[in-house]
Amino acid sequence: MPSPPPRRPTVRFMCAHPAHLIALGFGSGLPRYAPGTVGTLWSWVAFLLMQRWLSTATIGWVILVSLPVGWWACTVTARHMNVADPGSIVWDEVVAFWIVLWLVMPGGLLAQVFAFALFRFFDAAKPGPVGWADRLFKQHDTGSEATRWRAAGFGILFDDLVAAFCTLLVIAAWRAW
Repeated sequence: MPSPPPRRPTVRFMCAHPAHLIALGFGSGLPRYAPGTVGTLWSWVAFLLMQRWLSTATIGWVILVSLPVGWWACTVTARHMNVADPGSIVWDEVVAFWIVLWLVMPGGLLAQVFAFALFRFFDAAKPGPVGWADRLFKQHDTGSEATRWRAAGFGILFDDLVAAFCTLLVIAAWRAW
């Protein structure tokens, strides 16, 4: 039986399942153009709001919980869209950039803009290790359908976590210099 064609997400699709709402970054992944950038901007704003009401440790716990929840949400949403790594899934950008900001803060606006630009560069251009991480989970065509989709869901998150690591590495090198 042929698989259904890929789906373009809509507000209706996003609201049809809690995983869709999370994976699509509460709507920030719906724009046709640059959804990853919009999702990262949403992440930035959400982080600044979290900072107003939550301690640094609590934000760390939110990030930690967001990883397995995001894996689940990305897996379910990608499967429902019938696309292994749809651009409209932005939870990977959200949680990865939260990690960057959590470790960069308290940084001023210039430090935050620099972190944003670096993260977007690594996420979009996928140089070196980020490209490797992006390809790693796209090669899994073996195993059950559920296993393939779980690998795809993890792969969606993994390359952005590597992009966050590369961003933090450059920031640490810059600070050390």
